[in-house]
Amino acid sequence: MVVLVTRLYLVRHGRAAAGWNVDPDPSLDDVGHRQAADVAEVLASFVPMRIVSSPLQRCQQTARHLAEKWDADVRIEPGVGEIPSPPDHTMETRVEWLREAMRGTWQDVARTSGAHYLAYRDEVVTSLRQMTEGTVIFSHFIAINVVIGAAIGDDRLVIASLDNCSVTEVVVGNDGSLAIDAIGREADTLIR
Repeated sequence: MVVLVTRLYLVRHGRAAAGWNVDPDPSLDDVGHRQAADVAEVLASFVPMRIVSSPLQRCQQTARHLAEKWDADVRIEPGVGEIPSPPDHTMETRVEWLREAMRGTWQDVARTSGAHYLAYRDEVVTSLRQMTEGTVIFSHFIAINVVIGAAIGDDRLVIASLDNCSVTEVVVGNDGSLAIDAIGREADTLIR
């Protein structure tokens, strides 16, 4: 059997103007816009392809830099969005929840915070498996780690400390298989 593949480029958004404990949907700060412009410059050399973004503003703003270079539209895809915060947490306490969750596995998070976190993880993977053409996807730290974990069979929330505007290359087979061609640049990630 011949397995056809779709190449996907997962880009973590540029640096946000505010942390998870301040704003649920911050825009990019000046550094984030420079990072987005830099990654757009690199990606612009590729053959133009579909552009998809998380619904959150920091991803959409990062995506716009590439969309302008390709004169393309950005399709919003909730399936590549941010991990939801627990509804019973305040803005201040959700950062501590995330820090703790990032130390464990998806099974741990489901056990302590609810099975809907497994549904989130599965939705991210399903969204990518349904893409049938080359796509640049602007997403989030945890969502991209979901894909890496699914490809290598690792249940941890954090496998790679992906830097802002790093690019992770994924190949999706028409049989639903996921393979990582390259994990994006890593750096110390500040969860604020």
